[in-house]
Amino acid sequence: MNKYIANENRYEKMQYRRCGKSGIKLPLLSLGLWHNFGDKDDFENARDILRTAFDNGITHFDLANNYGPPYGSAEKNFGEIFAQDFKPYRDELLISTKAGWDMWPGPYGNFGSRKYLIASLDQSLQRMGLDYVDIFYHHRPDPETPLEETMAALDQIVRQGKALYVGISQYSAKDTTRASEILRAQKTPFLIHQPRYNMMDRWVEDGLLNTLEHEGIGSIVFSPLEQGILTDKYLNGIPKDSRAATQGSYLDESQITADVVEKVQQLNEIAQSRNQSLAQMAVAWLLKDERVTSVLVGVSKVSQLEDNIKTLENLDFSKNELEKIEGILKNK
Repeated sequence: MNKYIANENRYEKMQYRRCGKSGIKLPLLSLGLWHNFGDKDDFENARDILRTAFDNGITHFDLANNYGPPYGSAEKNFGEIFAQDFKPYRDELLISTKAGWDMWPGPYGNFGSRKYLIASLDQSLQRMGLDYVDIFYHHRPDPETPLEETMAALDQIVRQGKALYVGISQYSAKDTTRASEILRAQKTPFLIHQPRYNMMDRWVEDGLLNTLEHEGIGSIVFSPLEQGILTDKYLNGIPKDSRAATQGSYLDESQITADVVEKVQQLNEIAQSRNQSLAQMAVAWLLKDERVTSVLVGVSKVSQLEDNIKTLENLDFSKNELEKIEGILKNK
């Protein structure tokens, strides 16, 4: 493949939003490498997706230690692509990774201890061939490790120069406030929270978004399409080649109920009236709230990414559209 030279017009169309009260702006769309970048996936396809993202102004690539499969392979493959294509553009990129889920055997390869988090980031940096990441997250709350220890580990990581900023994922509003207080006392830059959020899963509206606004913390939301439910894939039931029909998938057939299909069909009608796909409308709906700094999209091919980027052509909703959507989601 030819030497990669980034599109010189890459910043013309992408929109950026300030992340909380920090100096960082994130693209409205960021690329998540949870799926489709492991060893079982096509390397050149992954490379094309990353190139297309950056060529369209997507400057943020989001990883985690156990993305793959197998664990670690997404970071390894990203590292190879980074070395080949993106090393000259390192200062234009915002790269993040995480630790908090199971990664290696034994009592020190999971959750939120200082030992695990620091060891995991060291391994991640080695796999990616980086001196530092821009953001390092604690990937999930740990019910047993004191929050003070976990936040102290994040503080140490920043002071060692291994990360510029830190974040958390899936923490409750209460624990987010506590984490913010601890990090503020340590003068550690608490940049961002990464929660699951979409039309079907709205737990963040019950206090978390208000907390982030109050604390001056940004948010980047994942699973915007509810694992594919908020697309046109399930308008008429469950296709045999869909994620819901695949054994071992995060989406199970039992989740595609008659009620869900009916809601998706009604939402799709609104999307069509907006000249958008349902997936595009679902992403736009998230971005209507300024407290959502960026939406993480995961794609398996370039065309899907290009469709996601077209979302930015129509982000505005009328009052009537929002009322109709709310009525559908709440079964009114």
